[in-house]
Amino acid sequence: MFGALYAAEGTERVASEAVAREFSPRIEVHADREITLDLSGLSRLFGDARAIAEELRRTAADRGMRVRVAIAGTRAAARLLVRHRAGITVVEPGTEAEALAPLPLALLDAIAGEKSQIPNPKSQTLKLPTINHQPPTETLRRWGLRTLGELAALPPDDVAARLGQGGVEWQRLARGEDPRPLVPAVPEERFEQALDLEWPIEGLEPLSFVFGRLMEPLEAHLARRDRGAAVLHVRLHLVTRTIHERSLQLPAPMRDARALRTLALLDLEFHPPAAAIDRVVVAVDPTPGRVVQFSLLTRPLPSPEQLSTLMARLTALMGEGRCGSPALVDTWQPGAFAMQPFAPRDSGVLHCHGPRKHEGTEIKRIEDLRVSVPSWPVGVNVAANGPVLALRRFRHPVPARVTVEEGTPARVTVDRRGFSSGRVTSAAGPWRTSGGWWETAPLAHRLVRRRFSECGSLGGGGWDRDEWDVALHDGTTYRVFRERDADRWFVEGVVD
Repeated sequence: MFGALYAAEGTERVASEAVAREFSPRIEVHADREITLDLSGLSRLFGDARAIAEELRRTAADRGMRVRVAIAGTRAAARLLVRHRAGITVVEPGTEAEALAPLPLALLDAIAGEKSQIPNPKSQTLKLPTINHQPPTETLRRWGLRTLGELAALPPDDVAARLGQGGVEWQRLARGEDPRPLVPAVPEERFEQALDLEWPIEGLEPLSFVFGRLMEPLEAHLARRDRGAAVLHVRLHLVTRTIHERSLQLPAPMRDARALRTLALLDLEFHPPAAAIDRVVVAVDPTPGRVVQFSLLTRPLPSPEQLSTLMARLTALMGEGRCGSPALVDTWQPGAFAMQPFAPRDSGVLHCHGPRKHEGTEIKRIEDLRVSVPSWPVGVNVAANGPVLALRRFRHPVPARVTVEEGTPARVTVDRRGFSSGRVTSAAGPWRTSGGWWETAPLAHRLVRRRFSECGSLGGGGWDRDEWDVALHDGTTYRVFRERDADRWFVEGVVD
C-alpha cells in the first residue's frame, strides 16, 4: 500500500518531508511539493487506509500545512489521484484501473519526466519518450482519446505497433502500474560532534582531552555507516566571539579516533588559536570506506593513519612546504626540484601532486650522473641485481679549495669536518651551465643557487658555473663546481 502527499503552493519541501518521515522511513520526494510513502505495516498502528490518510492530514494541519492525501495499491495510481482530487482519496488495492479511468490524459504529462528531489545514486527518472517531437498526449488526442481509461482500453499490441515501447509504458501508467519500484530517499546525515565547555580552556593539553571525547563517537558513527573521513574540519569558538577554523585534507579515508586527534592537535600546534576556547566542533566530509587488499609479492605499505601522523609531525617540526617528495622541475637551474605531498603508490613509486619548488637534497638516478659506471652483462636486471648510484646533493654547497693543473682539477681540499680531501685520481668535465643572467640579485645570493620563494617562483639571481665529477685517492667521488664570476669552488654533492 502506497500513499501520496501533495502540499499546497508555498509549502516548504522540508516541512512536508518531515511530516512524511513521521509515518514512514521509505519516502520519495518529487517535484511540485509531492511525496510518495510506503505505508506497509501502518495499519497495526492507525487502522485502515482511511484512518492513516486522516492522521496524515491532521498531522500536516497541526504544522500549519494544507495537503491532499491519496492511498492506493500502487505509487502511480496514488500520484495520479492526489493531483486530481482534493482532500482524502482511498482506493482499494486491485481497483486502481477503475479509479483512474475517468481522469484526464493531461495528468500523464504532469508526472512524466520528473526527477527525485533528494540526491540518491540509485534513483531513476520516470521519463517516457515523446512521439514525433511532441508529447504523446497530443497524438492520443488526435485519436479521439480524452481519459486514462480510454488509453488503458486500447489493445497493447496495436499501441506498440503505432507508438513503440514508449506508448506501452504510457498505457501501463494509465492503468496505475508502477514503472519502477520506490527508491527511498536517504536523509542528509551530518558527521559532526560538538561540545560546549563550562570553562574556557587554553593550550593543547586540555584540548587533547576534548578531542578525545569528540573523536570517539565520531569514529563509531563513521564505522556504523562504513564511511571514512576525507576532510577533517575543526571549529574553535573563542571567548572573543570569533571562530578559529582549520580544515585538514586527509591522504586516504580514515576513521581512527587517535589518528584524527593527533592530526588535529599537530595542525593546531602550528596554527594556534588567538584566545581561549569555549566551544569545540569537529566535523568530517564522509567518503566510502577504504578497502585494503594487500599483495603477496610486494612489501606492505604503512597504514594511512601512521603515514598521515608521521607527515603531520614532520610538518609541525620543519614547517609547511618543507616535507614531501621531490620531483623534477623543467628548468636548467642547478639543484632545482619541486616539493610535493608524499603519497606512496602500490608500486613503491612516490606519487606527488601540488608542486612547490624548494631547496634541499636532490636524488638523481644513475642515468643523470656523469661518472663512469661499470657495464652489466646483457639480460641482467641492473635495478634488481646491481648497485644503484645516486648523487646526494648538499642543502648548501660546501666551500672548497681546488688546485687546477692543465685545466683539470688535481687536488680538492675541504676544511669542513667529515669531508675527504686529497689528490684527484680521475675527473670528468667540465660541464658549463649558465642562466638567469638577467637577474640582478646580490652575489651572496647567487652563491646558493637553489633558493625558491614560498609561492614557487625562482629567485636568487643567475648562475654561471663549470661542473666536474672528481674521484679522490680514497675512493670518494664528489660533484664540484666553479663559480666563474666569483672564481670560487664548491662541493655540490657526493656520489653514494
